[in-house]
Amino acid sequence: MSQITLTIDGQQVQARAGTTVLEAARKIGIRIPTLCYLKEVNEAGACRVCLVEVQGARTLQASCVTPVAEGMVVKTNTPEVRQARKLNLELIMSNHPQECLICPRSTNCELQAVAAELGLKELRFEGTNRHYQPDNSSPSLVRDPRKCILCRRCVSVCENIQKVTAIAPQERGFDTVIAPAFLASLSDSTCVNCGQCALVCPTAAIVEKNQVQEVWSALADPAKHVVVQTAPATRISVGEIFGLEPGSLVTGKMVAALRRLGFDKVFDTDFTADLTIMEEGSELIRRLNGKGALPLITSCSPGWIKFIEHHYPDLLPHLSTCKSPQQMFGALAKTYYAEKAGLDPGSIFVVSIMPCTAKKYEAGRPEMNSSGYQDVDVVLTTRELGKMLKEAGIDFTALPEENYDQPLGISTGAGVIFGATGGVMEAALRTGYELVTGETLASIEFKDVRGMEGVKEAAIDLKGTILNVAVAHGLGNARELLEKIRNGDIYHFIEIMCCPGGCIGGGGQPIPTDQETRLKRAAGIYSTDQSMPLRKSHENPAVQSLYKEFLGEPLGHKSHQLLHTVYTERSKF
Repeated sequence: MSQITLTIDGQQVQARAGTTVLEAARKIGIRIPTLCYLKEVNEAGACRVCLVEVQGARTLQASCVTPVAEGMVVKTNTPEVRQARKLNLELIMSNHPQECLICPRSTNCELQAVAAELGLKELRFEGTNRHYQPDNSSPSLVRDPRKCILCRRCVSVCENIQKVTAIAPQERGFDTVIAPAFLASLSDSTCVNCGQCALVCPTAAIVEKNQVQEVWSALADPAKHVVVQTAPATRISVGEIFGLEPGSLVTGKMVAALRRLGFDKVFDTDFTADLTIMEEGSELIRRLNGKGALPLITSCSPGWIKFIEHHYPDLLPHLSTCKSPQQMFGALAKTYYAEKAGLDPGSIFVVSIMPCTAKKYEAGRPEMNSSGYQDVDVVLTTRELGKMLKEAGIDFTALPEENYDQPLGISTGAGVIFGATGGVMEAALRTGYELVTGETLASIEFKDVRGMEGVKEAAIDLKGTILNVAVAHGLGNARELLEKIRNGDIYHFIEIMCCPGGCIGGGGQPIPTDQETRLKRAAGIYSTDQSMPLRKSHENPAVQSLYKEFLGEPLGHKSHQLLHTVYTERSKF
């Protein structure tokens, strides 16, 4: 692309044609406040907080949607610009609830931050507040239209990134509200509970359904034996809540923190990630031998599962019947662990710490009770865990490193990489190659399935048998891959993760989560894998003992009963 030369606040800037004024200003260290803008997701110019003065223009311009031009002269800090930004912000806040002290986004609210940045000291206008009731119908998310500033970020991520379009602007003018069609509730829409809307919302108009109090109540109940499992992606993200760099490995501190909260046992979802590979890998081998539909598609991501149930029910036979690692853990906690520990399964209360809001929905699915009880009782997001630790007054960064409890706390590097897009595929290939060929892999890193490309494809040589595999993350990319299957493209094994980047970019992760953050978290995941003494799921000694003592064999009767499930065709509307 050709280079454009312009002047911003007296500084000459070189920028590519098509670049916006906002991006050009950031390039030279000039920060222009924004609310609706989200790079590569939402560039709408809706909030009008990023106004700048462009020489020759009749009015102030929204810098996030104004392209640079040769010889353009821009001023970002004139009295007129500052006054206009403040005025627009006051108008936005005039009908926004003044509930900052009790708001779930307090201290991490972009509206609050921009108000402080612009030096807003008073609100001169009293708007007519909209009296919409919060939508609590979803098991995963709460939608509060009173706090919506109509930035449309949630609409853009749902429509353009996830290709779900569960929410959109309804009504017109002052009555505009972001909601499902016909103002339906989220539970009556095609919402997949992924929480990407909550991840990009600048306020608390959409947040995860908070279940912290349920966990406090369980911990305080002497009749309950409360155990917790932590997902792979939480160990490289929870530290962000306490000021650490994204991707910082804090596994030991997280384990210590959970013990300080009062959990009876602290276990690792990576254990059942390894178990998933044993079941799913065996299922793939069986299907390659003609017993089941190909390609086999992974079933670890509950948002993805609900998406295919709504939009591609004809492809449901391609899904692995494996439960997710979260649900496998819950089933084993109330059977295998209860038996080994001599506990009444009815007294065991299972809490999950997940990077994902859709896991809340998954835990409540009616079929997730193969233990005779609800497999997982409560799911907390990474953000909720952070709130809980702060509420308890725990100095996270000062904690010592502690180890998970056994036997459900032993895992491999293959389980860890479940947290990043391509990780499930790579973990399966590490085990599948050796089970099929009987040979030890010379190099266990399958880098062709790594990275942030939307759809990745590779051909894996299993000693003469070519396995065509593909990986997609984000439901928009999943659509692309599913259409290829419908059109007859040949694959044998496919991994799909609902959220961009996989679980490291889950809807329950710390805010903000952008592409740079995802890349740092992914680097943390792969670095952790490299440091593990065991890196293949089938080498996990605790998983080997589980089969020997309790399950028998992969895809056996007891495994099928506890670790596998069915799916449901759902309406598109």
